[in-house]
Amino acid sequence: MAKKKNKKKQGTPSATIARNKRATFDYKIDEKFEAGLVLQGWEVKSLREGKVQLTDGYVQIYQMEAWLYGCNITPLISASTHRTIQGTRRRKLLLHRRELARLIGAVDRKGYAIIAMSLYWKAGKVKLEIGLGKGKKEYDKRATMKERDWQRDKQRVVRIH
Repeated sequence: MAKKKNKKKQGTPSATIARNKRATFDYKIDEKFEAGLVLQGWEVKSLREGKVQLTDGYVQIYQMEAWLYGCNITPLISASTHRTIQGTRRRKLLLHRRELARLIGAVDRKGYAIIAMSLYWKAGKVKLEIGLGKGKKEYDKRATMKERDWQRDKQRVVRIH
């Protein structure tokens, strides 16, 4: 009987382009959505090189469309020289109408914020994971840090014994 081959090849790059680690620390994320991004050619090339920063990324709704602000994509040196390139321009998000309506309702009525969580490749397309969440208070952040330290100490004790 022949062995089944592992479909994932060794040494293949990760699908994740960038993650916003501050998002889970600063916000309590209740729901996550996947959105497509409208990008220009030079932006895709920069994403392949990993020259993106999502830390300050957030989403705003404007005229029934979702837009990504604050995401910095650094242009490559070999990018087109005859155009003015803006690394922090706003980028349109592609969402289904129901998802967009749900986001609008949560932001307007319940006071939620829409945060850019991670950027990744899916079937050759760039996708953005956005989170719907509320900002944490200072004592919530301290509790999160305390819990993380406790888990780390617990792992150390288990490893030693």
